[in-house]
Amino acid sequence: MNIKPMDAVLAALVVVASVSLADSGPDASAKDTKKMVQNNFVETAQKGVKLSGYVDTGYSYNFTGASNGTDSVSGRFGSDTAGKGDFNLYAVKIALEKALSSENKAQAGFRADVMIGEDAVYLANRTAVQGGINDDQNSNSLFLEQAYVNLRAPVGNGWDFKVGKFVSILGYEVIERPGNMNITYGLLWQQFPLFYTGVLSSYKFDEYLDGKLGVVNGSNTDNNTTTGGGGDGCAVLAALNVTAPDGNANWSNNFQYSSNSENDTSVSSNSNSGFIAGNNNSSGSAYTFIYDSWGNWSPKFADNKLLLAFDATIGTSNAGRSGGESTTWCGAAAYAKYQFNDWLSLSCRGEYLHGNNYEKIGNELNYDLSTGQDPGNQSGMDLWEYTITAGFNVIDNLMIRAEYRLDWGNNSVYGTTDSGGTGAGDTVVDAVSSGPAHYAGAEVVYSF
Repeated sequence: MNIKPMDAVLAALVVVASVSLADSGPDASAKDTKKMVQNNFVETAQKGVKLSGYVDTGYSYNFTGASNGTDSVSGRFGSDTAGKGDFNLYAVKIALEKALSSENKAQAGFRADVMIGEDAVYLANRTAVQGGINDDQNSNSLFLEQAYVNLRAPVGNGWDFKVGKFVSILGYEVIERPGNMNITYGLLWQQFPLFYTGVLSSYKFDEYLDGKLGVVNGSNTDNNTTTGGGGDGCAVLAALNVTAPDGNANWSNNFQYSSNSENDTSVSSNSNSGFIAGNNNSSGSAYTFIYDSWGNWSPKFADNKLLLAFDATIGTSNAGRSGGESTTWCGAAAYAKYQFNDWLSLSCRGEYLHGNNYEKIGNELNYDLSTGQDPGNQSGMDLWEYTITAGFNVIDNLMIRAEYRLDWGNNSVYGTTDSGGTGAGDTVVDAVSSGPAHYAGAEVVYSF
C-alpha cells in the first residue's frame, strides 16, 4: 500500500491518540490500535532492492602448533592458523543491494555487506597474534565489509561512482571464502588491503577495456589519516582491465600509492611503536606503493571446464621515521580449477612470497612483545604454499569442499617463548621451524 507523507503523519497521530485512551477505555483502545495496525503501515520493500548472502561453516586441523595456539604459520589468516582441530563458523554474510541498471542514465543505488563470525575478528582487525590464536576465535564478531552509494553520470558510456566504504581493488582472491577456488586464504591475499573509505570511479571504454580511479583515506581505515599522526594521509587507486574478445579471458592491472604510512596489511598494530613497516608517528613522510597484476583464462578447447589464473604483485613501504624499517616484497600465485561434471570440481593453488625482511608479515624474530624492543632489520623472507581443494555441488545453493594445504619456507613456523628478551619473563617471537606445516579442512556453504 502506498502511503502519502501527510497520511503517514495522520496515522501516527491517531496511533498516539488511541494509546492515550488506554487509561480511560482499555478495551476500546486495544480494538482501535489493532485496527490502525491493520490498515496503516509503511511499506519497507523497495523495488529493485535484493537481499543475498550465505552461511559458511567448517572444520580445520593444523598439524603444526599446540592447541593453545602458541605456534602459528607465517602468512596464514587468523582463522586458518588456529592450532590443532577447530570447528568454525567462518561467516554469515548478509548483503543488501539496489544495483544500477544497464541503462546509461542518471541513477543511484547502494550496497551494504555485513559479515558475522570467526573471520570477522581478523577482517576487522587483521592481526598475527603471537600465541593465543585459538582463544581469539569468536563467532559473535561483526565486520562491516562495505557500505556505499552507487551513482551513474550519463557521460559517454556511463561513468559510475562508489562513495563510502568498499573492498580493495587488489588481488585475485576476494574476502568471501566461497568466492575463491580454495577454502583458506592465500599468501598474497594476506598482503593486500581489505577495504577503503573514499570515492572510486569506474568507466567502461568499450567491450574490451575498462578502468578505475579513486581517492581514499588509506588501507583498512575509516579515518582521514593512515597510521601517521603528522600528516593528512590518503591513497590513490588506479586500475586498467582488459577483456578478451570472446569474453573467456581477463587481465587486470591495479595500483595503489599511499602518501603516508599504511594501516595494517597482513598484520595489525595501531600502536605507533609497533614493528609494522611504515608505521609513522610524526613526520608524515612515509609512503606505500603496490602494483598487482592478475588474470584468468577459460580455454575454449576445454569446453569451459578448465579455469587457469595467476596473480603477481610487488610493493614497497618507506618507514618515514627515525628507527623505522622500510621493506620491499614481491610474490606470485598460480591457480587451476577443473569442473569434471555438474557436482565435482578440483582446484589447486601454488604461491611464493619474498621480502627483503620480515616487516611485511610482522612476525619479526626475537621481537619482544612485552617491551616493544625491535631487534632490527632481518633478511630472508621466503615463503611457499601449495593447496588442493575438492568441491562438491550437492544440491542447489549447497556447496561442500575438502582441502589440504602445505606451507614451508624460511622460518615459516613461529611461536612465543618466555626467554631471550630484555628481561626475565619477557615474551619473545621465535622461529620454530621452516616447515613443512600441514593443514586439512572441510567447508559447508549455503547461499541465498
